[in-house]
Amino acid sequence: MNIPMLLQRPHQHFLKGLVRTPFRCYRFIFHPSPHLGSGVPCAQPLSSPGLHCAKWMLPSNGLTRKLCLQTTLEEHTEGLSDKEQRLVDKLYAGLIQGQRACLAEAITLVESTHSRKKELAHVLLQKVLAHHREQENLNKGKPLAFRVGLSGPPGAGKSTFIEYFGKMLTERGHRLSVLAVDPSSCTSGGSLLGDKTRMTELSRDMNAYIRPSPTRGTLGGVTRTTNEAILLCEGGGYDVILVETVGVGQSEFAVADMVDMFILLLPPAGGDELQGIKRGIVEMADLVAITKSDGDLIVPARRIQAEYVSALKLLRRRSGVWRPKVIRISARSGEGITEMWDKMKEFQEVMLVSGELAAKRQKQQKVWMWNLIQENVIEHFRTHPAVREQIPLLEKRVLSGALSPGLAADLLLKAFKSRHE
Repeated sequence: MNIPMLLQRPHQHFLKGLVRTPFRCYRFIFHPSPHLGSGVPCAQPLSSPGLHCAKWMLPSNGLTRKLCLQTTLEEHTEGLSDKEQRLVDKLYAGLIQGQRACLAEAITLVESTHSRKKELAHVLLQKVLAHHREQENLNKGKPLAFRVGLSGPPGAGKSTFIEYFGKMLTERGHRLSVLAVDPSSCTSGGSLLGDKTRMTELSRDMNAYIRPSPTRGTLGGVTRTTNEAILLCEGGGYDVILVETVGVGQSEFAVADMVDMFILLLPPAGGDELQGIKRGIVEMADLVAITKSDGDLIVPARRIQAEYVSALKLLRRRSGVWRPKVIRISARSGEGITEMWDKMKEFQEVMLVSGELAAKRQKQQKVWMWNLIQENVIEHFRTHPAVREQIPLLEKRVLSGALSPGLAADLLLKAFKSRHE
């Protein structure tokens, strides 16, 4: 029975017909209606992990209908072969049991650009997301992990800090995951992936997991799948997630949209080249740490600290409950590292109690949804037959100066639009 016919019948026929439709897991509520006498059926989904909203509503006039349907996790898995289903189940089971090999394979799967593997990754992520929600409910709604973004100019000592900081956390019983993004070569597409080499002690720690990922040309050094990798690491039982970005630039704005706290590491002898980035970067930072504050660099470290304390007073606060701090640390001597962790825990507690942390995470999910839509729409546009055949010609005319970039873009958009009308 089709849906329009189904919705026009009395509720007893509605229920009989609904059983024969492919939609499952509904509860039925009948609202009194003067127009239909016995009531209006309104089917709503049962709240179970992995299910999305699906709702049929028939307003009181009995004429207009609203149909809001989204696929369930079961429908996602229907197209999988037995082999693919076994792979997803194996990765999911191993992941939530804390197996590092399954975590590594799962992140590789979500990083894949192969269309079929991307579908498998979506199924796996939905299962992990459902498990994640269950665990958060058991934890009284509190986040399972503390997400921290870490950035700074080259030479700031990020890897040295992460190794000392990570060892301190694992000795205190924490499980740490480091998602370190390495810049890819524009020429060869390769990257050094040297973070594991620089963090030799931490990479051997069984309570720490270091995942270097090439940027593959992504602007700002944050891969499109970093957000999914964070979710997988949390599913694997890691309670502190460090996302280390390439350096100073657009990466700060990208990583700020996926972490709870953003930390900026700055060397004490940076000089005037830091002045150009001061305002934009400090505005994003919840904590500024002046590194290498030992030996002969103590005096310049104190001077830089004073400068940034003054700069913070001139900037508008992003949070209503937290004022960014500037501290001095030394990964070589260990000075200030414990105090830094105390500040980080204080930030997490203050943000959690105020409700800002929950609101921030919700906003981040929406931002990343639209980022992925934007990326996929551009790819779809570029590969569209009507556009693809015209791109080389129009690019050539733009390069020669015969056509303005704006007009060329309009012509491509019209070609794309005409095929869809």
